Amino acid sequence: MEKEAKIFIAGHRGMVGSAIVRSLTKKGYNNLILRSSQELDLRDQQAVADFFADQQPDYVFLAAAKVGGIIANNTYRADFIYENLAIQNNVIHQSKVHHVKKMLFLGSSCIYPKLAPQPLKEDYLLTGTLEPTNEPYAIAKIAGIKMCEAYRSQYGCDFIAVMPTNLYGINDNYHPENSHVLPALIRRFHEAKINNSPEVVIWGTGTPLREFMYADDLGDACVFLMDNYSEPQFINIGVGEDLSIKDLALMIKEIVGYTGSLKLDATKPDGTPRKLMDVSKLHALGWKHKTNLSEGIALAYQDFIKRNLA
Repeated sequence: MEKEAKIFIAGHRGMVGSAIVRSLTKKGYNNLILRSSQELDLRDQQAVADFFADQQPDYVFLAAAKVGGIIANNTYRADFIYENLAIQNNVIHQSKVHHVKKMLFLGSSCIYPKLAPQPLKEDYLLTGTLEPTNEPYAIAKIAGIKMCEAYRSQYGCDFIAVMPTNLYGINDNYHPENSHVLPALIRRFHEAKINNSPEVVIWGTGTPLREFMYADDLGDACVFLMDNYSEPQFINIGVGEDLSIKDLALMIKEIVGYTGSLKLDATKPDGTPRKLMDVSKLHALGWKHKTNLSEGIALAYQDFIKRNLA
C-alpha cells in the first residue's frame, strides 16, 4: 500500500478495527477513512453505495461485524446472520464497483467444522457440521469468504480473506452476558475482587481448549497480509498455541489479583472442544505474533480499568 493511499477501515471503533488503525498509523499511513456506525450504517445498501462513490477508497479493511460470545450467538441467531450478511455484501460489492485496489475481509475461526481435526488447516473449511450455537454467524462469515473468492474468480478483484483465532485486547467488549470468554473472565474476576466474593463461577466444564491472540498482533498481521498476500484461499491468523479454559481462568485470576476460589458450572455450554489454528502458512510468509498471553491479558486488564467498565 502506498503511504498516501486512501484506506477505509470499516469497523474502526471495534477491537479489531481500532487495532488495524493503530498499526497503520504506526507505519506512517495517515489518509485513513473512518466512519462510526452512526455516520454510516453498513447494513444500508444505498448508504454504502453513496459512501464509496463519494470517497473512492484505494484499500479496504472489512473489520465491521456483529459479534458476541456463545450466549449472544445462540440467542440472537437471526440478527447475527442478517446483519453480517448485509454488511459484507454491501462493502464487498461496492469495493468491486468502485475498483478498490485491494480488500481484506475478516472472518472468524468458528467457520470450521465443530469436530474438525486439530490444528485447523485452511483446507478443512466445509468438510463437516458447524458448532450449532454459532452456526448463523459462521455461515455469514463463510459466505464472505466465498464472496471474496467469487469476485476474484469472476471479476479479477484482489480480495483476500483472513481467519483470526479468538481475540482480546484494547476496546474489547466486557458485557456481562454477551462478551467472549476472556473479557468475560476479566470482568468476573475484577468484580469478585472488588466485592470480596468468595468464589467465581466459570461457565462449562473448563476442559475446552482455546487459542487467544492479542488484537494489536492481529492488526499488524492484517497490514502485513495486505502487502504480502494475494491468493484465492483465505489464510489463518493465530499464535499456534492453546490452553484449557480452566488454565486461562487461573491465569486471569492471578493477573487480576483475585484470591477466592473457582467453581465450574457444567450446566452452561462448552462449545467446540478445541479450536487451534494451523498458522504454518502465515509463518511461512515471515510473520509471527509478538505478544505472549500473560503480557496481553495484563494490557487488556489495564484497558478495562482505564475504561471503568466494571
